[in-house]
Amino acid sequence: MEEEEYEDILEDIKEECNKYGVVRSVEIPRPIEGVDVPGCGKVFVEFNSVIDCQKAQQTLTGRKFNNRVVVTSYFDPDKYHRREF
Repeated sequence: MEEEEYEDILEDIKEECNKYGVVRSVEIPRPIEGVDVPGCGKVFVEFNSVIDCQKAQQTLTGRKFNNRVVVTSYFDPDKYHRREF
């Protein structure tokens, strides 16, 4: 909810994911009080290549981030660009 915390999380994720390849973009749907925000609680990372994405998936799956276990999966790029989380 807090802007500073959101920015910190965004930077941490970008920094970590850039270890596996070029990150094109990151989307983190933010909570809105009283609204059911699709994708809230999830992080969507767009890599420059499928190979970079696969490297990140293999390494990050099962790790902990902010006391939560990381689960990775492929997400349709067209839905990502339409923000259909």
